[in-house]
Amino acid sequence: MPLDNVSFDRLVSDEFPLDESITYLNHAAVAPWPSRAVAAIEAFARENLKTGATHYPEWLKKERSLRLLLKDLVNAESINEIALVKNTSEALSFVAYGLDWKAGDEVVISDQEFPSNRIVWESLQEKFGVRVVFAKLMQAATPEQAVLDALSDKTRLVSISSVQYGTGLKMELTSLGAELKRRNILFCVDAIQSLGVCPTDVQRDNIDFLMADGHKWMLGPEGLGVFYVNKQRLESLQLTQYGWHMVKDRGDYSKDTWEPAPNATRFECGSPNMLGIFALEASLALLAEVGIEQVYGKISANVAALRTLLSDIDGIEFITPSDEDRCAGILTFTIKGRSMPELHQQLMDKNVICASRGGGIRFSPHFYTRRKDLEAAAQVLKELLA
Repeated sequence: MPLDNVSFDRLVSDEFPLDESITYLNHAAVAPWPSRAVAAIEAFARENLKTGATHYPEWLKKERSLRLLLKDLVNAESINEIALVKNTSEALSFVAYGLDWKAGDEVVISDQEFPSNRIVWESLQEKFGVRVVFAKLMQAATPEQAVLDALSDKTRLVSISSVQYGTGLKMELTSLGAELKRRNILFCVDAIQSLGVCPTDVQRDNIDFLMADGHKWMLGPEGLGVFYVNKQRLESLQLTQYGWHMVKDRGDYSKDTWEPAPNATRFECGSPNMLGIFALEASLALLAEVGIEQVYGKISANVAALRTLLSDIDGIEFITPSDEDRCAGILTFTIKGRSMPELHQQLMDKNVICASRGGGIRFSPHFYTRRKDLEAAAQVLKELLA
């Protein structure tokens, strides 16, 4: 059930006591932590100070709770499809270097991808003779059609960002996933700009692999992310990292033989980032309390409000699509006749925390961002342009 206005306002006040001197519109880069994540880390640190790992079994319960929250967030079938990884790039590398490639195989990505979802595939060209094909998202009737137009009988995998980091373009994954399944093409989704923003359903969208860092929209720390692997694709990925933690009988250290874990933990070769686990678990519990549908609605409303507040600026051009079904938490824009890097720095100097991306300035509010902060950012921008 969505929080009522009073409960929502109290939660925002308690969880996000941001410094009043800044206006934070940079969640697509690195997000502030909520109070409960900070409290979780402080409690974990104090416990280590006093008792070390005496209560390690309780820590493992927190790890399981995080896996369950991530399972629900992506609608995986079970936690057996969830691996905890260092970051999105690591998970993409598990896929890229786990598949059995043949010379001439093709990978289709878009022409708007963040380097994480481009470099890893390009690295396969010299090593395995894999060709990377770029779908030009804005040169077809729809972005999804652009991806389909780029396919050939040699396409082995499509890897696409669910929301593009620069333009803020939101992909429609359901129809794309259905068509890729029909053609027996693997579907990999970099969800770093949508997980924690948009309702996500890996089963509905026929996604084989999905990955995301926790430090953006999931409001967690850097150094911990999620890797979803469809159980039917688990054995299709050769392992590229090995260690004590990724084996079937993890606690039996005396065994002379070993085999990989029968689930996604086979991609976790060593000791977990327990500090990060405590923090991210707390942050995801907060998102679950609010409800991802309400989170998405609040973020969408904030992006729409920003667009309205900025729309009367002379020479402004929005790079992010105006269709609400095509945007998530990002609003990127340019101003005719102005240097965007210079204007970005001026905004930062005025404590409007944002990013220079996609050829323009990128604002990215979260669900808790207050209306007065949106108005303040708009006012500062207008004063700088005056």
